[in-house]
Amino acid sequence: MNKLSSTADEILACAQSLIVAGGYNGFSYADIAEVVGVRKPSIHHHFPSKVDLVKTLVSRYRAAAEEGAANMAHALPGPQDQLQAYVGYWKRCIEDASAPFCVCALLAVELPVLPEEVALEIRAYFRFLSDWLTSLFERGAREGVLRLRETPHVEAEAFMATVHGAMLSARAFGNAGAFAAVMDPMMARLTAVV
Repeated sequence: MNKLSSTADEILACAQSLIVAGGYNGFSYADIAEVVGVRKPSIHHHFPSKVDLVKTLVSRYRAAAEEGAANMAHALPGPQDQLQAYVGYWKRCIEDASAPFCVCALLAVELPVLPEEVALEIRAYFRFLSDWLTSLFERGAREGVLRLRETPHVEAEAFMATVHGAMLSARAFGNAGAFAAVMDPMMARLTAVV
């Protein structure tokens, strides 16, 4: 992945926060220019179109998630530890409002009206997340550390949907604790000794 300038990084960070606040159509280059303190031509220099901007944002978001998963695999011994770390990451992000919602989950809601180039990147993120979670559930079942009711793939899809649904509950209720209220029992069920 190409190294972007600090201005491009600021533009991407601003775009991400604006997407989390209002979705794909909830911001313009004028909004970014005002927040970042640059002129619109500068944004167009880095990202000729909004499609280019959001496509780059989602691609980098997926790359960061892939790197995070790889780092967890090296740092944490078991699949249950990695699942707990993943849930813990989102708990912290929701509690401190640093990333109160997964940008790809928000954009997925808008898939029917998004440009195809952006939609492809969003689908690639979800394929990665599903595959990663499935691999954790497969390993956890094989090692006897995760208690599954369904196939690893079905459990992974349900887990992913529950994480995103718990984010939505926390946002809808304006209560960061709503995320833990949903996820803690799920983790307890998954990691209960058989």
